[in-house]
Amino acid sequence: MPNKSGTRWVVDEKRSRSERMSMLASLTNLADMESLSLFSPQRQLLGLDIGSSSIKLVQIKEHRGRYTLQKFAVKELEPEVIVDGTVMDEGRVVSAIKELLAEQNVKLKQVAISISGHAVIVKKISLPPMPDEELDAQVKLSAEQYIPFDINEVNLDFHVLPPSENPDEQSEMSIVLVAAKKDKINELTELVKAAGLSPVVMDVDAFAVENMYGVTSPATQDDTTILVNIGASVMNVNIVGGGVSLFTRDIPLGGNRYTEAVQREMGVSFEEAEQLKKSDRDDDHTLASVMESVNAEVASEIARTIDYFKTTSSESEIARVLLFGGGAKVKGLAQQLRDRMHVEVEIANPFNEIDTSQCDVDPDQLTEMGPLAAVGVGLALRTVGDR
Repeated sequence: MPNKSGTRWVVDEKRSRSERMSMLASLTNLADMESLSLFSPQRQLLGLDIGSSSIKLVQIKEHRGRYTLQKFAVKELEPEVIVDGTVMDEGRVVSAIKELLAEQNVKLKQVAISISGHAVIVKKISLPPMPDEELDAQVKLSAEQYIPFDINEVNLDFHVLPPSENPDEQSEMSIVLVAAKKDKINELTELVKAAGLSPVVMDVDAFAVENMYGVTSPATQDDTTILVNIGASVMNVNIVGGGVSLFTRDIPLGGNRYTEAVQREMGVSFEEAEQLKKSDRDDDHTLASVMESVNAEVASEIARTIDYFKTTSSESEIARVLLFGGGAKVKGLAQQLRDRMHVEVEIANPFNEIDTSQCDVDPDQLTEMGPLAAVGVGLALRTVGDR
């Protein structure tokens, strides 16, 4: 149950799946955000995924445990607007959000947003067992050893993982610590406020994808699954099992690496390289060689992450890898991962278990664009009161 301040979650095996899904909801002590109780009446939120190459808007309605997609739209951004997660042109981002809201005739004002990359640190730490009333202070004290920022420049959140089944690890509490830079949080919240929206939930990309996975893949929650979200500049890897996050890593590598490599090796513009990256051409050996090389780099980083996880966890059996994000559909990547890791690898559908019949996007286009929606769907599945 959450403590009285509502700032963290202590996970136990008696929790329902929905409770476990929301335990990593957000960083809670966000400046200027509305303070809301976890037990307040549920209200719908707009999911807004502000990425380096595009902004994704998702609106989902929940009724009696069933989910309906009401709106989904993507607004492309010019390459120089957001660079490596840093907003270079605030006016253009605000304009793009306003355009999306107007084009989709969005009435919702309360929004869930998220962060990733170098501005957020997720770290698993161990502490001796202690009473709840001592834990907040001890986590903050311990955080100073693990966070490469001034502790006064970040917002902290954490949750306690379920007890390990490994007898050697049962004497310690395993805690997932999350720290996000205040200036990044403030930057994003001010952007959405300038667009006329009210930010009430701040999430982490990897946990938003986890939230989406909890709804869209209920039958595989107990399996150890690798959720890989490949954005334009950052790749989020979240290893989940038993309904909780076991390990996360943000890697500064994404779809732009392919585009830049194609641009460099083939002497074309960034825009032309983007189109070549997405093409199915088999007759260009230079293009194929470039794509295969970057695929190997991406696969290597994912494999390294999994190998490290296996050395630090008693969970060693990986059931599957699910790919999300714009980079998920790069030709040859899924097969290279299969060949390297010898596990099931799928390009996942974030709209699985969600009724899409009321959304005015063409079904074929929705399928094509689906991987882009993972973070946005996870955010839209949050509700007012999620912390």
